[in-house]
Amino acid sequence: MSDSTPNMITLTVPGMGSDHCAGIVRKTLERIDGVGVIQTNIANHHVSVTIEASGPDGDTLKKAVEGAGYDVAAVQSDQEDAESDAEIEEAYLSQARKRLIIAAIPTTLIMLLMIPHMFWQPIPGYLAIVALLAFPVVFLYGGAATHKSTWRSLKNGTFNMDVLISMGSLPPYLIGLVGFVYTMTSFIEMAATIMTFHLLGRYLEALAKGRASQAIRRLMTLGAKTARVERDGEEIEVPVKELAPGDIMIVRPGDKIPTDGEVVEGESHLDESLATGESIPVYKSTGDSVIGATINKEGRLRVKATRVGGDTFLSQVVRLIDQAQGSRVPIQEFADRMTGRFVPAVLAISLASLIAWALFPDVLRPILDWGATFLPWVNPDASTPTLALIAAVAVLVIACPCALGLATPTALMVGSGIGAERGILIRSGEAIQTFKDVKVMVLDKTGTITRGEPKLTDAVTAEGVEETHLLTLAASVENASEHPIARAIVEGAKERDVKPRDVSEFRSTGARGVSGKVGDETVLIGNRRLLEEEGVTGLEALDDAMAELEGKGRTVVIVAADGQALGLVAVADTLKEKSVEAIRGMHELGLHVVMITGDNERAARAVADEVGIDEVQAGVLPEGKVDAIRKLQEKHGNHVAMVGDGINDAAALKQANVGIAIGAGADVAIEAADVTLVRGELTAVVDAMHLSRATFGKIVQNLIWASAYNVAAIPIAAIGLLHPMIGVIAMTASSLSVIGNSLLLKRRFATNNPQGDSK
Repeated sequence: MSDSTPNMITLTVPGMGSDHCAGIVRKTLERIDGVGVIQTNIANHHVSVTIEASGPDGDTLKKAVEGAGYDVAAVQSDQEDAESDAEIEEAYLSQARKRLIIAAIPTTLIMLLMIPHMFWQPIPGYLAIVALLAFPVVFLYGGAATHKSTWRSLKNGTFNMDVLISMGSLPPYLIGLVGFVYTMTSFIEMAATIMTFHLLGRYLEALAKGRASQAIRRLMTLGAKTARVERDGEEIEVPVKELAPGDIMIVRPGDKIPTDGEVVEGESHLDESLATGESIPVYKSTGDSVIGATINKEGRLRVKATRVGGDTFLSQVVRLIDQAQGSRVPIQEFADRMTGRFVPAVLAISLASLIAWALFPDVLRPILDWGATFLPWVNPDASTPTLALIAAVAVLVIACPCALGLATPTALMVGSGIGAERGILIRSGEAIQTFKDVKVMVLDKTGTITRGEPKLTDAVTAEGVEETHLLTLAASVENASEHPIARAIVEGAKERDVKPRDVSEFRSTGARGVSGKVGDETVLIGNRRLLEEEGVTGLEALDDAMAELEGKGRTVVIVAADGQALGLVAVADTLKEKSVEAIRGMHELGLHVVMITGDNERAARAVADEVGIDEVQAGVLPEGKVDAIRKLQEKHGNHVAMVGDGINDAAALKQANVGIAIGAGADVAIEAADVTLVRGELTAVVDAMHLSRATFGKIVQNLIWASAYNVAAIPIAAIGLLHPMIGVIAMTASSLSVIGNSLLLKRRFATNNPQGDSK
């Protein structure tokens, strides 16, 4: 392979319809030298292959997959193109529909002829007519792809599910032709029916899986197609693909934001529901960041592009969901072990059933006598060869492990899609399984429980002083300062309809305080030591209020004018709006909630008491958070999740069994996390926990149903109580029931009540 060959090659394999198929594709590619990590995703039918320096090219991979019995629709060396994927999927669905129609018409005619021939009046030349009608169904456009896949699979030493269908349809047709020489029961109808129901199942599965993955498909097509940009002083319209970082985009009311950027002029409200799941528009003005594909509601904006192409938020979301849907859940190893040996075992059971009926018909026939009393398709009077063939073919068609192979991927597909719609991005299937067992939830304080920015919380006046006068003086002097506490006081005063006045003779004493002249009054603002040094009187009267505010974790400054203390102004990092509700939800889930913060004990305890935190670890440096997580794991087992938003949280997020990043936080924290919450509210953690438990519950239900179905059905078929035509219908119904059960997740999360009944 040349140096120009990409590190990653993506194959689109439309026929890879279940995890059993994906397993065969993985094993086939693993045999090739130079192939690294292989990730399969049945949601979009992608096989992503990491290639080592001297590894194969795309054509080699394509030939290997085709040798295993699966057609390859595309070979891509870069990021997936959503439009081309949609075209491939539509072409596959159209082809499945065409095959079904071509098979269904002759098979329907065969059924219409078979009923009068069997029950009323024999039709002259019936066998020849049926053989001609069934031939295109079994051998040509209907069944050709299935038999081609079977031949490739057997030649390659693998056993895909098409092997069972070929073995269930070819022998009955060929044996039925013996009727032209010897008088015997015709099996040609059985062959045509089995193939037709197989094609019906494939078509219905493609339709159902399209519904299951519609969330990610919607996301992939949400972005704007064109953008208005300023070029050489003019506004021109260009395709979004041609945007570059730094371009100035003009976004009119009603338009989508073309790509991620920063507002450089204008103000408006944006509908960010596609990203956050929240329906309330968000106010944006100069300096605010905006997300591509969100909708500008009213104002005209000039936006500087900051991220384009595969770096945008929407592309990252699609990539995260793609990773989740293609990932492996630990419980899936059970299904993999079963399906890996399943087809050879079924072939062996089918052969054993054929031999048993040939050698011991008198032992088995009484079972049919009993079955005939309540099963209309059982005929104990049929000849022994007929009964042997029926039993053997029934085992083949009933045993397709499609349902078992669909159990995990379809639940992951639906769960990750629901999460994306609600602003919850779960990176891996393993995280879903681990998340459901979490017992301890660790929260960072700043930016997670609190807003991460100071805000004016209290104004306490001395006797005879009005609050408006106190805030006017404080805001006027602090307006000349750029300190975060000063900005909080100014903004807080404005929110209370207090406007700063002009200040003169402004002076800052560093961390201790500020002073200035407002009108005729000389104002001093700072800590107690500064004001005592300046000889300010009346401080004792404010001591109790100051102690109470500091006990709540507030930062308190004293305001004095002309040497007399006028009152106190308190600033604190305030709680996010839904933090209390979120902690309550975590307790209802049975979680032990721990806050780990670098703040002092008093400030941390004040926040913890306000929201209902169970345990506080204060004064923990960034490097100490990893040790703190490790100690919690030793105490509570490997059931610790952590929520964080900053760069200093990244290592701790990795150490936790489940790392959860607030999406508004640092990119490095998001990269380190297993779960990303796009909206910055802790209630999303509770929603994510419910989604994880519900998704894993569906996986377990699907696996139990699919495995129980096969375990129960195969013995029934082997003893002759299950007609092959009934078996192929049941096999299709089993696969569809697994997909349908996964889709029930949508009903639970259709409203904003994820805690509702999931049954």
